[in-house]
Amino acid sequence: MSNKVLVGMSGGVDSSVSALLLKQKGYDVIGCTMILHDEDESMESISDAKKVCDKLGIDHITCNYVNEFNKRVIDNFVCSYRNCKTPNPCIECNRFLKFGMMYEKAKELSCDYIATGHYAIIEYDERYNKKVLKKSKSQTKDQSYVLYNIDSELLDKILLPLGNFYSKDEIRKIARENNLEVASKKDSEDICFIPDNDYASFLEKKKGFKPREGNIVNEKGEILGKHKGLYKYTIGQRKGLGISYEVPLYVIGYNIDKNELIVGREEELYTKDVYLNNFNNLLGIDINNLKVNAKIRYSAKEAKATITNENGIIKVSFEESQKAVTPGQSLVAYIDDVVVGGGIIEK
Repeated sequence: MSNKVLVGMSGGVDSSVSALLLKQKGYDVIGCTMILHDEDESMESISDAKKVCDKLGIDHITCNYVNEFNKRVIDNFVCSYRNCKTPNPCIECNRFLKFGMMYEKAKELSCDYIATGHYAIIEYDERYNKKVLKKSKSQTKDQSYVLYNIDSELLDKILLPLGNFYSKDEIRKIARENNLEVASKKDSEDICFIPDNDYASFLEKKKGFKPREGNIVNEKGEILGKHKGLYKYTIGQRKGLGISYEVPLYVIGYNIDKNELIVGREEELYTKDVYLNNFNNLLGIDINNLKVNAKIRYSAKEAKATITNENGIIKVSFEESQKAVTPGQSLVAYIDDVVVGGGIIEK
């Protein structure tokens, strides 16, 4: 049986150690660095990844997916903000690029698997008689949330070597012990195509967004102040509103037609029922009236909930109200440590 694997390599320590571990296990490894948004900015990643591949004695290739990234990730990002939604571009990138285009490249190269440095586990589970996506052993590094939207048919083709490690320190130690230059390389925490994390400036400079001032109102329609462009505000935001009121006020919604930013008291941020679009049933089971633990954003805590599917309308009802449910973000559902699936929050 062949064991050829294409490893997505960003030039960071996680993907580098993933390639190392797979080679140590006897896989025929090829490193692949994807150019996604700016060839000049990608040069450091390419250089670092190639150095690691040379050190490991494995082949390294680059793939230019700038057009696909623009279409699938950046266009979706821009469209979301035009519609006053807050997207998670990493989820779109994982589905369409890292576990989409890269898988197509792997097939071209006659690879049996693709692999990445994500902290999650894919393994056979007797309860479901199939391979499933699970949380990693590391509670602080777990990335199963951002992988919920991958194609379920690929679970047999994906290797995630870091899922059983408990900390990033273990990964850096392995890199140091094997003399990988990236052992101490800083983690990338921002959106890759917005390195300074100033998304409003990106939208204005790169995508032609023009700040359009409008009224800040409460749910009664009373005008409390002026906003500087709806795309600059997100649900739950309190600071930077520039208004004075008898109690603290938070962004609770938008009226796009009237160009109004709607604010309210903290208690108005809470809701129990969340409606989803584009639900990806990764586990492939009947989700109607399914009891799960769910989280409404990457950093949120899981909470008990029930999924219902009424004529294709997916609703997740929490036992306890959730704060600042944000359209455009993803809700991901779990049974114990297994990812059931998830969808994009509509409201």
